[in-house]
Amino acid sequence: MAETQTAICRFCHSFCGIKVTVTDGKAVKVVGDKDNPMYFGYTCVKGRQLPQQHYHPERVLRPLRKISGTHETVTSDAALDDIAARLTDLIATHGPRSVALYTATYSFPYPAGSAIAGAFMQAIGSPMKFSSGSIDQPGKPMAIALHGRWSAGPQPFSDSDTWMLVGANPVVSKWGGIPQYNPAKRLHDALRRGMKLIVIDPRKTECAEKAHIHLQCKPGEDPTILAGIAHVIIEEGLYDRDFLEHEVEGFEALKQAVAPFTPTYVSERADVPEELLIEAARVYASGKRGMTTAGTGPNMAPRGTLTEYMVLVINTLCGRWLREGEKMPNPFVLIPERRGKAQAEPRPTQAWGYGEKLRVRGLGENVSGLTAAALADEILLDGEGQVKALISVGGNPMAAWPDQLKTYEAMKKLDLNVTLDIKMSATAKMADYVIPPRLGLEAPAISQPNEFIWFYGFSTGYPEPYAMYQPKIVDPPAGSDLVEEWEFFYGLAQRMGLQLRVNGETLDMVHKPSTDDVFEMLCKGSRIPLSAVKKYPHGHIFDDPDILVLPKDEDCAEKLDIGNVAMMEELAQVSSEPVTGHAGYTAVRYSHRLVSRRMNDVYNSSGRDIPALVRNHSYNPAFMNPGDIAALGLNPGDVVKISSDHASILGIIEEAPDVRPGVISMAHSFGDAPEFDKQVFFIGSNTGRLTNVEKDYDSRTGMPRMSAIPVNLTRVDQNIAAQ
Repeated sequence: MAETQTAICRFCHSFCGIKVTVTDGKAVKVVGDKDNPMYFGYTCVKGRQLPQQHYHPERVLRPLRKISGTHETVTSDAALDDIAARLTDLIATHGPRSVALYTATYSFPYPAGSAIAGAFMQAIGSPMKFSSGSIDQPGKPMAIALHGRWSAGPQPFSDSDTWMLVGANPVVSKWGGIPQYNPAKRLHDALRRGMKLIVIDPRKTECAEKAHIHLQCKPGEDPTILAGIAHVIIEEGLYDRDFLEHEVEGFEALKQAVAPFTPTYVSERADVPEELLIEAARVYASGKRGMTTAGTGPNMAPRGTLTEYMVLVINTLCGRWLREGEKMPNPFVLIPERRGKAQAEPRPTQAWGYGEKLRVRGLGENVSGLTAAALADEILLDGEGQVKALISVGGNPMAAWPDQLKTYEAMKKLDLNVTLDIKMSATAKMADYVIPPRLGLEAPAISQPNEFIWFYGFSTGYPEPYAMYQPKIVDPPAGSDLVEEWEFFYGLAQRMGLQLRVNGETLDMVHKPSTDDVFEMLCKGSRIPLSAVKKYPHGHIFDDPDILVLPKDEDCAEKLDIGNVAMMEELAQVSSEPVTGHAGYTAVRYSHRLVSRRMNDVYNSSGRDIPALVRNHSYNPAFMNPGDIAALGLNPGDVVKISSDHASILGIIEEAPDVRPGVISMAHSFGDAPEFDKQVFFIGSNTGRLTNVEKDYDSRTGMPRMSAIPVNLTRVDQNIAAQ
């Protein structure tokens, strides 16, 4: 018999409301839920493949243990026994710091797992917690720490008359400015009501095609362009004088710092027309409401923190923050109520250089966390404090970390390498233990992760106070031995005699709690009880009564800082750099800059084993402008060697008129270990290999240059794939 149930799609971070058809206990079809008030029936091509993901023939269904180089099946109890014993020995011999945790994008939709993993690390006393957020967007929290955060939050997309996207394409990425909950519809509705969209991007993306102004710039020049826009806004007096007078400091320092970034200079350096740059500044500043937001690409490019800081500077120059008496678009649901005030919040005493000190490059704790870009070095560097064991949750370090060759050596050196994964990824192949977790339809879910975006720093998550709960929809496949991610860490803690605490609550370490019990702990003190959310199977917007922005405290002396000393010094460094006509940043010539991109059919390294998602290709093409391809004497389908100053990868050329000349556009998180390089037509190439973590990195966050990378191309043997 068939039945239909509502659920939360957890293929990516958008958490779309879906309907799942279940026949004989198996999910067989997924469509969007038209009765969901947040998503309006939307779901993407990836979400519609959830049944194929759950029942994929290559899905790992039982724990694996590597013995003599071969993975063999073991029970989950046996795997937990072994791992707990080995961790206990390592901690006793080398101390708690020898154990590191890496949580990545696929752990984000499973908040119970992330919470219990953190509790486990706290219980063993290890500070070595790393996340993928330290790779792709550490500049966001760092910039907020330097600029300050407005307590009431940003102006919402829903009533904005201008919006500027910097290297973001939310229609595909579901991230970076437009609310990621049916973003195409939200953009369509905004443009219909007259909103003017400005896009800064070296590609004519799906969003750029809809833009009023598209600055198709040279990659890596986002700080240059944003400084130029700030220059025009200041020179033409287009800023919000009243807001700056009462709520902002650093204006004169900013004015002096952006003075060299004239339209002529920006045009020459970033290769954008002067008149379009000026028009972009005027259009944006003349609007009454709207924000500037940046995507992953600019954060992975050089000076990601500076880019994010200048995004905030432009928003503040134009006063684009909620004011007293305005409605708070999302006072939250499953966490405590947020009552914002029309004032700046206190900035941290230190944004970096505090807490745990890493052993390489002078790096340490910062507001974006410990940097995963240093984790391979922490594994490879012998001596006191060396990381001996790594637990990876929801991630694939071999595909995602920068400097893949160094990562490869680190994976081989670990005494204990454990990964929680549904497939034999590049990392799983090298792991000592592969623990397969339950997937999204096999366990309860809540929409809470989106509310944590606020604490990440740049938005209120959902554009309205929405929440949803999903019970378990289907059982795991017959004969499987799967655990939820939180159960893995709970099981380790039990065996190691540890006490776990979550959100101030102590877990019962004798009688195992349920997933719903853990959810209740996470939602303690929430504005809306979880029990109330459970009453709405399609999700619900809890918008009554309205929560309004409170007035500024009489004794509040905090101000937003648009002239931070460190950022102004970095702007001076930018203006002192040479302006090159080629793709290099110095006199050393390169032919192209390689930029990262999102692909609609995959989510980082996930989805590439699902036939319906790889009908076009299972690799990541090297997308290039047709004119560039012809000028180099190449043809679509040719295999080329793409070389940075650090390493080389193989790429398969594909025409893309949307890519500007001088640019190669490739998705990250593809490829495998070096011995599989010649399978480029089947698995693609890892762009992270081109990156050197010891060079061209942000000294605060440790983030190296992972996009806008100068490269050269050479043709290689076209029979490479057959070897």
